[in-house]
Amino acid sequence: MSIVSVVTLNKGRRPHLLRLLEGVSQGAPPDECVVVEMGGDTAPLPDPGCPVHRVQRPSDGLPLAAARNAGRAAASGETLIFLDVDCIPSADLVENLAAALREHDGLVCCEIRYLPAGAVADGWTAQGLDRVGQRHPVRKFPTQGVVPAEKPGLFWSLAFAVRAATFDRLGGFDEGFDGYGAEDTDLAFRAEALGVPVLFTAGPRAWHQHHPSCDPPLQHFSDIVRSAQRFRERHGLWPMEGWLDAFAERGLIAWDRGDALTVLHPPTPAQIAEARLAPDRAF
Repeated sequence: MSIVSVVTLNKGRRPHLLRLLEGVSQGAPPDECVVVEMGGDTAPLPDPGCPVHRVQRPSDGLPLAAARNAGRAAASGETLIFLDVDCIPSADLVENLAAALREHDGLVCCEIRYLPAGAVADGWTAQGLDRVGQRHPVRKFPTQGVVPAEKPGLFWSLAFAVRAATFDRLGGFDEGFDGYGAEDTDLAFRAEALGVPVLFTAGPRAWHQHHPSCDPPLQHFSDIVRSAQRFRERHGLWPMEGWLDAFAERGLIAWDRGDALTVLHPPTPAQIAEARLAPDRAF
């Protein structure tokens, strides 16, 4: 049997991390959980039914690509399951994603249901989270089996599985994406070029815990612009077009969907505050 490693990152999201581990404990556990501590958290963690290995990697900003690669380096499993710290896995997630990878060599994603504020409390149940969780309007998951995604740009890194050997063959995440945005889309595009498909599987899911955010994500403005430019240089097209459109509409960038993107000025605190999502909005 393949050794299964769950990998997650934590920076200031300890309550979310505790719920993630609680979700892990409710199903067949992986062989290990690897937690990359980007914020220096050293407080004890509960036992999710498997060893928990913590990698201390304090960092400025959100170098997600480098942190995920550090998690992979610390993992001993032949099967890797990456979960964002915001995600509570369903009881069957570990077992079913590992099973899908035994049959399919790809980047295997499962469904995410987004939760509003206050949805998770002690004694939560899968049925209760499903009642209030919202499906993503663009990503359509099958009712049975494993199917190819319509395009690699639909890959998401919130909850996916990959064979460790395949991850290594892809070179992992590109650490040149040194902040928030596009590092996962870049991985999917490079995977497709090497014949590694993005796959959507029925069955398992994760519930995305609410946290304060913005629409568009003006709090990550500089990272998104920098990542978009790197992606454009490599792949010849712009990622995150909806966010770039929103930045242009606010007069923050000059962008005509051609080669040039010019930063005019960063968002003001007032603009960021205006973009804050209401607590009842899941995304």
